[in-house]
Amino acid sequence: MANDKVVILDSNNFEQEVMNADIPVLVDFWAAWCGPCKMIAPIIDQLADEFDGKVKVAKVNVDDNRDLASQFRVMSIPTLILFKDGEIVDQIMGARPKAELEKFIQKAL
Repeated sequence: MANDKVVILDSNNFEQEVMNADIPVLVDFWAAWCGPCKMIAPIIDQLADEFDGKVKVAKVNVDDNRDLASQFRVMSIPTLILFKDGEIVDQIMGARPKAELEKFIQKAL
């Protein structure tokens, strides 16, 4: 079940939703065939609920948006990139526990 708080990104809306956002943005680069991506998907949805209004949570399907994956040098998935004021604050790769992702997000708050 998709969380309506999670923004689905592509090259048409990335600039507006991420680079011009007025709050920090957590972007999950993922693919449908990726096991670890499926493992963290429910956590991503929970984070979107928890940080609603403080952090925007978004997803980029790397198979459908190879240009964005290439632009941000996403070499393995899942890759989570944290943006603030149009700049990359930090990024991590691989499935991580929820507590670690919460600490990761705090870096931009």
